Amino acid sequence: MIEVELRGWGPGDVSAVLAAFSSPDMARQAARPIDTPEAALEWMAYWGFRDDARAFAVTVNGEVVGNVAVSNIDSHDTGWVSYWTSPHARGRGVAAAATIKLAEWAFRERGLFRLELGHRLNNPASCAVAVRAGFAPEGVERAKLKYGDERFDVERHARLATD
Repeated sequence: MIEVELRGWGPGDVSAVLAAFSSPDMARQAARPIDTPEAALEWMAYWGFRDDARAFAVTVNGEVVGNVAVSNIDSHDTGWVSYWTSPHARGRGVAAAATIKLAEWAFRERGLFRLELGHRLNNPASCAVAVRAGFAPEGVERAKLKYGDERFDVERHARLATD
């Protein structure tokens, strides 16, 4: 598997965030446009000042190529995992390697027991990442996500600290 490192986001990462969210598939998943340096800094700050979440820049050989995060950490020691990679880094195992590292961190450092994630059924690449990172499929949630006027079914996966 490819070697990735996780680190916090910082002001020097603005160009990497802007490049990632300039991709149409990434842009439509953002809550609001991330198309200016200010918007990129706001996105990073959002992840940097929360008690119920932690995001990491994913780097390969020092280059930022993606993001992994655990959010919505609740009183049941459960968190929601998300990930993305820049278009030029896809298909190399970056997201799976980063998600494995995130899970190890979440279980060890945050004391979480259960990690969940979901992917659109029409996104087999995201499903492959989840499975390679040790997340077992648990079922389909109908029409869970909405992007624009379109709704998408989502397959939920989970990984336990005891897996």
